[in-house]
Amino acid sequence: MKVLVVMGSRSDSQVAEKVTSVLDEFGVDYDVEVASAHRNPKKVEELAKRDYDVFIAIAGLSAALPGVIASHTTKPVIGIPVSAKLNGLDALLSIAQLPPGVPVAAVGIDNGRNAALLAVEILALKDEDLRQKLEEYREKLRA
Repeated sequence: MKVLVVMGSRSDSQVAEKVTSVLDEFGVDYDVEVASAHRNPKKVEELAKRDYDVFIAIAGLSAALPGVIASHTTKPVIGIPVSAKLNGLDALLSIAQLPPGVPVAAVGIDNGRNAALLAVEILALKDEDLRQKLEEYREKLRA
């Protein structure tokens, strides 16, 4: 099981590091790519057609990246809005308000940790070892 983390630009790397640190913690395989929905839409399309189980798209401003990825796959896409302008509200609304039929899960602004945890939850549906790690993680939160 593998996750693809896509940043809209290299400036999103701090958010991507939050994602990858959680995926590392749970032992989830992932790749990280940089691809702009506006500057390189063909690359985004090609990435969306690769054999990943979950996609995490990090984007600010108009935040088109998560929706563009979702338009090319039926696999889960998690969008992370970035606080580039307007404190990230523009990006959050762009991700959360996608048209019917092309859903993207949206997490909080700059919240790479929650995006990674949501990806782990999705993967844990078919991976008992990962589900157990997630249960242990949640138990530590309760302590």
